[in-house]
Amino acid sequence: MGASGWSYVVAYQPDLDEALDALRDRVFAEGDYWWAGGEDVPNAASDYPDRPATMKELFDDEAVQESGTHSILDVYRVLNEGETPDFGTVEPVSAAEARRLTGTERLTREHLGVLKGIETRSWFGRCAVLHDAQGAPQEIYFWGFSGD
Repeated sequence: MGASGWSYVVAYQPDLDEALDALRDRVFAEGDYWWAGGEDVPNAASDYPDRPATMKELFDDEAVQESGTHSILDVYRVLNEGETPDFGTVEPVSAAEARRLTGTERLTREHLGVLKGIETRSWFGRCAVLHDAQGAPQEIYFWGFSGD
């Protein structure tokens, strides 16, 4: 199947890890991820009323361990500044990176096209705080690639 790109925009909150956890909970509850459901070809989990009831149950599935969910569920933690990106982590766009890419530290939705191209590998995510016209944090953009 190959890796799939995914992206989400959520309301801003100062704790990026809490925002990630809430987003993962929502995506899981809605079944908005790929799941084989005992079949050879993965489908949207929402197509299966008997899909896993917990994330533990989902990730205990051998097919999920091998192929992932092709969604935000495949990443689990936002890195702190200075931490090295690793499998399943989300790296925030730094102020320096934002300036280099866009000329400003206050990213907005207008910068999404530029940001979308900076992910460098599968099974890894990025995130950026997006600001409104007055410069106040308004949303968080999560994106990346995962799945096999």
